[in-house]
Amino acid sequence: MTSKMTRDEQVSATREALLAAAERLFAERGVHAVGNRQISEAAGQGNNAAVSYHFGAKADLIRAIARKHAEQMERIRERMMAGIDGSTDLRDWVACLVRPLTEHLETLGSPTWYARFAAQVMADPAFNAIMVDEALTAAPVLRHFSDGLARCLPGLPPGLQRERTTMARHLIVQMCVERERALAEHTPTFRPTWDDTADGLIDAIVAMWRAPVRDS
Repeated sequence: MTSKMTRDEQVSATREALLAAAERLFAERGVHAVGNRQISEAAGQGNNAAVSYHFGAKADLIRAIARKHAEQMERIRERMMAGIDGSTDLRDWVACLVRPLTEHLETLGSPTWYARFAAQVMADPAFNAIMVDEALTAAPVLRHFSDGLARCLPGLPPGLQRERTTMARHLIVQMCVERERALAEHTPTFRPTWDDTADGLIDAIVAMWRAPVRDS
């Protein structure tokens, strides 16, 4: 029994090391510029087949990284949404879109790579669907969010709501990339904390959603 547990722990540690190395390398160099050999070496694995053994294809590795973070962020989002049920304050609902990422990044310490990883994957047509799929695993929470947003913006057409949600998602990721990179490179940041960064994003996204609708 002891031997089996030790083996399980070793496998888990190897998987975590490969995930961490892949996330960092994908964030820094881009998804297509990084191969399994580089990931294995960065993770301290002598076996160049370690990535394919533990995860399979590159898409499966990317999904594993995305899922690890998505699960933690959804717990934050669920907690926040439980506290604002029935609210008609737009800021409450926008905060549920912004703070799960900024709060999660803060808990990871510094440096982090997830925002840059997400930006690289979202920009790649071959892998963007993975990020979308992982987000949709929390479909009940997303429906709750959409219903709450609709209560705050009753006159906003559904198509425009979806468009502005996409705009918001890209703004959130890219501004987190800016801060994450600055922290990693020890250069000035726009705001002193992740909490302040979230406040700025919420202000901007609330204004964006309240922007007038031009007649077509």
